[in-house]
Amino acid sequence: MSRRFAVAERTTAAAEGDVVVLLIGMRINRFWAVHHWLPVLLSMPRMLRELGRRPERGLLGHVLLTASPRTYYVVQYWESKEKLYAYAHAPDTFHHTAWAFINRKERSGKVRGHVGLWHETYVVPQGSYESIYADMPAFGLAAAHGRTPLERRGRRAKDRFAYRPEKAAPPARADGA
Repeated sequence: MSRRFAVAERTTAAAEGDVVVLLIGMRINRFWAVHHWLPVLLSMPRMLRELGRRPERGLLGHVLLTASPRTYYVVQYWESKEKLYAYAHAPDTFHHTAWAFINRKERSGKVRGHVGLWHETYVVPQGSYESIYADMPAFGLAAAHGRTPLERRGRRAKDRFAYRPEKAAPPARADGA
């Protein structure tokens, strides 16, 4: 259902259950120290490509953003916090290689504040998020989880917050109880 072009309709994200959101980024503290911040800037696209080749790792979607000429970040949507943690700690990933490099520099006293790193992780419980996209291609949460017509979740924000997916009826027991 994902389209790259704008559509003349109102939709909402088709997410169900908890939503895992990771904000991760960097800040260039000293522009002249290109050899310090450029490798950091280039590492995120490499990690995103790696995750794109391995969808079983759990990254559902991402949005690249900038807050200023100094600050760049990515909003990432994950299947679960467990898959996010597994990727972050897996020794066979570029993330592991990048953090090992940063930790070695820190231990040797070669970190001089040229580039700042940050991340924030949120597990948003069902009923604590809602979305609306008017005349937009799939974006953000909707790009990660798919889109659905607004009417299926409610035209008002309070209705979308209250939405709960229908649960399948429990299977009938063979003994008739």
